[in-house]
Amino acid sequence: MLASRCRLVPAVVAAVALSAAASPAFAQALELPAPSPKARVEQRVGLTDFKLDYSSPAVKGRKIWGELVPFDKLWRTGANAATRLEVSRDFTFGDKAVKAGAYSLFTIPGKASWTVILNSNPGAPAQSPDEKLEIARITVKPVALPAPRERLAFIFSDTTDDGANLDLEWEKLRVRIPLKVATKQQVAANIEQATGDAWRPHSSAARYLLDNGGDLDQALGFVDKSIAIRSTWTNQWVKAQIHGKKGQKAEALAAAEQAQALGKGDTVFENNFKADVDKAMAGWKK
Repeated sequence: MLASRCRLVPAVVAAVALSAAASPAFAQALELPAPSPKARVEQRVGLTDFKLDYSSPAVKGRKIWGELVPFDKLWRTGANAATRLEVSRDFTFGDKAVKAGAYSLFTIPGKASWTVILNSNPGAPAQSPDEKLEIARITVKPVALPAPRERLAFIFSDTTDDGANLDLEWEKLRVRIPLKVATKQQVAANIEQATGDAWRPHSSAARYLLDNGGDLDQALGFVDKSIAIRSTWTNQWVKAQIHGKKGQKAEALAAAEQAQALGKGDTVFENNFKADVDKAMAGWKK
């Protein structure tokens, strides 16, 4: 009986081991390196953020170009899913103007030149993207790498405020995709917006003092600073009311006339303030 029981123990252990190996929980716990691991590269170019997500296959002693990756056929440009490019502002892809957004990137490798394609569907099928959704298609020439690269990699190189290169490197080959951004124009627009609104804090401070029984001389100082930055119907009307409250009718009229001139054609002024300005001016003229 004892010998029989002893013979049963290895069989039970083996059965338990096989059961554990077959269970979903055991399978989920077994984590192994992916043949083509996920990768991401990011780069800020001027004021524009570029993010590229891809899978990175290895050479593993294989012939890559013309065999593993055939010439003259569409390639997902990596492994697994199609490579995804996300850009925060409008940019130029090669010589093609492209809107900010997320895209999938495909290539058609050739012996002498490559075609690089942006598709507007960031989740495009890796093998058969919809050609109708192509945004840009450019031609670039491959060059030899100074040293072999085992795993496919994307690298941003030669980055300046106005552009960068997106380099694909694998095995002994590099493909360079030029990217450009309009940083100077973007900065100019930012400066214009910031300085265009710089008059508002002083005008608002003057308005607060005027409406809440504050120091009118201090309020006048604030509104004059606002006008020195940028004269608008808003700050001129505040100035007119400050002078009016101080009993300085001539100065109030002069500022009100400026408000009228600057507000002409402005729908906010015409619909909401013009009648008040006209009424105040009529009173100051008496």
